[in-house]
Amino acid sequence: MVTYNEHLKNILFQVLSSYHTLREIKDNPGDLEIVRKELLKINGFIKVITNNIDSKNIQSSDFKPLQSKFRHYLENYFFEKEIETMTPLYSNDLDRVKNMRLKILESLEDKKMMDDVGDMIEKI
Repeated sequence: MVTYNEHLKNILFQVLSSYHTLREIKDNPGDLEIVRKELLKINGFIKVITNNIDSKNIQSSDFKPLQSKFRHYLENYFFEKEIETMTPLYSNDLDRVKNMRLKILESLEDKKMMDDVGDMIEKI
């Protein structure tokens, strides 16, 4: 049986994995679709953590601040509509794809959120 902490750790690992995929993209034609998929994964996992993980069941005192950062991210950053608009027009414009990817990475790094995700994985 999977414990609450292991479940959280697996979800956080998925978020971090998608983040690293976004960092490693070389901005080639067609990469906008990869960016879109990884962003959807990240947002989905973050929503699961903020809505379905009860902070009372997580022993680490660092979880509530991380959960707060996730809520901040979901409330302040929304790239799906912009990617949807860009795809038919600019999916092969490497500069625009790179710019979008960098903005997404910047939003994930806001308030050191991804550093905290890595720290939380190590602690639980």
